Amino acid sequence: MTDIQTSYPPSAEFAAVANGDAALYARAAADREAFWAEQANRLHWHEPWTQVLDWSGAPVAKWFVDGKLNVAYNCVDRHVLAGHGDQVAIHWEGEPGDSRDITYAELLAEVSRAANHLAALGLHAGDRVAIYMPMVPEAIVSMLACARLGLTHSVVFAAFSASALRSRIDDAQARLVITTDGQWRRGQAVSLKAAVDEALADGQASTVEHVLVVRRTGIETPWTDGRDQWWHETVAHASAEHVADAFDAEHPLYILYTSGTTGKPKGIVHTTGGYLTQAAYTHHYVFDHKPGQDVYWCTADIGWVTGHSYIVYGPLANRATEVVYEGTPNFPDEHRHWNIVEKYGVTVYYTAPTLVRTFMKWGREIPDAHDLSSIRLLGSVGEPINPEAWRWYREVIGAGAAPIVDTWWQTETGAIMMSPLPGVTAAKPGAAMKPLPGITAKVVDDKGVSVDPGETEANGYLVLDQPWPSMLRGIWGDPERFRETYWAMFADRGWYFAGDGAKVDADGDTWVLGRVDDVMNVSGHRISTAEVEHALVGHAGVAEAAVVGVSDETTGQAIAAFVILQSGVDYPSEQIVAELKATVSQEISPIAKPRDITVVPELPKTRSGKIMRRLLRDIAEGRTLGDTSTLVDPKVFDALRP
Repeated sequence: MTDIQTSYPPSAEFAAVANGDAALYARAAADREAFWAEQANRLHWHEPWTQVLDWSGAPVAKWFVDGKLNVAYNCVDRHVLAGHGDQVAIHWEGEPGDSRDITYAELLAEVSRAANHLAALGLHAGDRVAIYMPMVPEAIVSMLACARLGLTHSVVFAAFSASALRSRIDDAQARLVITTDGQWRRGQAVSLKAAVDEALADGQASTVEHVLVVRRTGIETPWTDGRDQWWHETVAHASAEHVADAFDAEHPLYILYTSGTTGKPKGIVHTTGGYLTQAAYTHHYVFDHKPGQDVYWCTADIGWVTGHSYIVYGPLANRATEVVYEGTPNFPDEHRHWNIVEKYGVTVYYTAPTLVRTFMKWGREIPDAHDLSSIRLLGSVGEPINPEAWRWYREVIGAGAAPIVDTWWQTETGAIMMSPLPGVTAAKPGAAMKPLPGITAKVVDDKGVSVDPGETEANGYLVLDQPWPSMLRGIWGDPERFRETYWAMFADRGWYFAGDGAKVDADGDTWVLGRVDDVMNVSGHRISTAEVEHALVGHAGVAEAAVVGVSDETTGQAIAAFVILQSGVDYPSEQIVAELKATVSQEISPIAKPRDITVVPELPKTRSGKIMRRLLRDIAEGRTLGDTSTLVDPKVFDALRP
């Protein structure tokens, strides 16, 4: 596809700010630490720092040394004190159709009540709190209340199992769990408190002293007297006045668990000053945020880092008005997202490529039935977006004019690291482009030698060669695992290895190819799953594709592909399979041609939108399925099995 290299200039709407924001690159290049000090000064500091960066303890950094601040104060109090208390902070939409508008003044009162009650429970700065909740306002209030008191929160995705919750509580030694009676899933009330009780049964997770429960669904709820408390009977009656204390810039703000190759989740630790600085900086510049004017919607869940950085901390630090949605994109029907866009006049829409491809599969007649003219900027997050989805997203949702910021970052980086800047840099469909001002990165081979631009066969490793403010400070309780996982590969250079493969095109722009453990070795040739998937969805009949490597006696590994066809496409299976194999051979190489291609109605995905390729690998190799507890619909495998 030769037009992949086509540059898409920013819309004229952003031209006026281009010169001013372009100077960011020059300032960052001239004095990197001064640049980050400038960004940190966008926040309120109770006490100033004495040193921007201390890298003497590498790979553990200290940013804004001796500085003190309060994250919740920066996200709420200061906006109210500046006279913006009546501005809506959150337009909340519940799955059943209920809704709430919460102003900054109301959010401050709610956070203060929650903080007062948590303090009354005897919790102190440094204690850990587990938050196991769906996308309800009290989840955000709980996170901010913890930040206000210096409690380190660990948000656990509400679709995780009781055993997953228990392992995270145990690892963090949480003293409190905050949850709901249940959650809505496609019109059904499903118990959540029962999973908490299972996690705490028989003396398990023994550090937990209290369980605080929000009544969301009204379903019958199991109860343990002396341990369990209703939110509406406690927090709702606490004082709405609370003075926020200041905490050291390196005070742990949260632990967020991510998958580990050993099977034990890794507790990624993020601290306060550097994290909030970069979250606020990136939200402001990447999304060209206009406080009091934009209506911003990030479709993620707070159980993932995107929800932490771009639903809670980044937007609220920048006085955003944002949409928070509890439900799924197709309940009660496929028009739900676009009804919400119309209702609130969403101007900035930030979602995952997998959801864009789902919209493609449903057909453009659904978004075309709605007035989406309020949207001026689109964002992509979670995985590399294939060029076909990028073009469809811009043409159909962005009316062919809205810039797309395709953002690369990770749980470990804490905030966006690479992305176009609207009005400043052009974009290419599917490319991460260049690091943001203040960030440096390289694409290197396994010896640390930079990959030459334009060498299409020279895929390399994406590394970060300088510390950044929102970087992880470690793995909770396991400093050796932290060093081994992220720093050992290029220990002699002091580089962080991101775990992603990448290539650099002839213009010097970076294309992220996905996790290096998603690289297949076919007859000695390293082939990225992302490259094959891009080729498959380039076929006019394919809406989405997932590729895995499977064992093969002849080639070591072979490629197995699972594809979903576009709505209305009715090919004979033999014809579509033959066409797709030919497409991959032509676009990449005959070596990359899938051995097996299966047309399926759906792919196994988590509620964050990630395709569970390890489960597809189990299917392709005929193994017993691994853990399916995080999937939106475990029944999807009924249609995948031969």
